[in-house]
Parts: sequence; structure tokens; C-alpha cells
Amino acid sequence: MKKYKRFISIILAAAFVFSVSACSSSSAEEETTAQQETTAESTADKAASGVDVDLTELSSTMVYSEVYNMVYTPEDYMGKTVKMNGTFSIYESDDRNYYTRLISDATACCSQGIEFVLDEDYTYPDDYPELGSEITVTGTFDTYTEGELTYCQLVDAVMQ
Repeated sequence: MKKYKRFISIILAAAFVFSVSACSSSSAEEETTAQQETTAESTADKAASGVDVDLTELSSTMVYSEVYNMVYTPEDYMGKTVKMNGTFSIYESDDRNYYTRLISDATACCSQGIEFVLDEDYTYPDDYPELGSEITVTGTFDTYTEGELTYCQLVDAVMQ
């Protein structure tokens, strides 16, 4: 009888282990399916909007990180449509004006900006928002060189 109880205990333990692993396997499959559906929806949303990199939907920390990546690895973003929002700023030089959208890191001690060039012939200050106001800009990511430095910008940009 003792051998019989031990045998039953082993069978029950094995059945329990197999049922738990089947549940976790099923759960993992459900998670993978959910992730694939979310990725498919995200890809469909991007295709519908025509935007490859939407910075308007990220937290401030993630936006700062993504802009940092754009500045330091611009080749990864060349030709992509980027949508961003932030504070309107301008840098005026003797040669031209540089219109930017600035973002700060989470502690607001550092800021990054990406210049934008509007798709039409605009005149500053008539056709631009007030300095420091919040804007949203969508344009094609590109770079240009001045002197020995390379700068990032959004070309053919549209300001909303």
C-alpha cells in the first residue's frame, strides 16, 4: 500500500508540473500574440499617419533620449518623417535664422533641439509663433554641414 501511495504521489506531482508548464506556455504564447498585435497596430498607425518617428507620444525622458540619438546617430534617421512638439526657439545669426523646437531633459538642466525648415516661404516674425510657445512640427529628417560641423534638421516641415 505504501508503494501505491508513493506511486500516486509521483503521478500527481508530474501531472501538476505538466499542467503548470502548459499554462505558462499558453500564457507566453498569449503574451507574444498580444505583443505582435500591438506592434502591428503601431505599424498600421504609423503608415496611416505617414510618420516614422512620433516624439509627441513619448514621455519627456524618452523624447530627450530619442533626440539625443538623432543628434549622435543621424544616419539611423535620414529620410524618416519625424513629428515633434516643444518650445519654439530661434537663433539669429548674421547669415540666417535657425528655427528650432527645444526639449529639456527630465531635470530641465540640459536641452536638445532640432532645427526645422518650413515647406513654404515664411517670414519671421509674421508667420511664426511667439518665442517660447508650444508648437508641433512634422518634417523629413536630414543633416547639413556648416564649417566642420554637421547639424540635424527637419526639412519640408509643416508647423501645426
